Amino acid sequence: MSAVLDAARAGRRVEEVLDRIAATGDRAACAAAEELVRVLMDFYGAGLARIVEGLGHGPLDAVLDDELVASLLSLHGLHPEDARTRIARALDAVDDPLELVAFDEDTGVLRLRPGPATGGCGCGSGGQDDARRTLEDTLACFAPEVTSVEMEPAAAPPPALLQIGTRPPSPARVS
Repeated sequence: MSAVLDAARAGRRVEEVLDRIAATGDRAACAAAEELVRVLMDFYGAGLARIVEGLGHGPLDAVLDDELVASLLSLHGLHPEDARTRIARALDAVDDPLELVAFDEDTGVLRLRPGPATGGCGCGSGGQDDARRTLEDTLACFAPEVTSVEMEPAAAPPPALLQIGTRPPSPARVS
């Protein structure tokens, strides 16, 4: 099983345990469990920060395409790339070609449109819903700053050029 699936499973388990504690109605236990998760996150984040500091940006290039590594670095504010670069990595990782229209850093809204030669992503049902979920999951790993994705219609193809030339001279009429 891949590390990404193991990490996703671990994240779900943490949520399940916190939900079970919350369901007991014991507010003190719930608060203590949530604090424990925050403290552990800070602890592991501090260790990860030391690793990143010790390695520098260059050696990290080899692992920046890894969703788990990208997610951990982003989660702890340690990713060396800016949000737009990480969004581009996420878009490169999905099957449907998509064009970035705009990203609002204040609201986290990412506006996309289908790229050339694609039927689009996330605009309909069935496989497109799966493609949209994959896109959102990938963005959550690479760029957690993205809070929502808005799809715009595909750009209209440029109008075809009509070639207008001069008529070839007609042969002289002989009468």
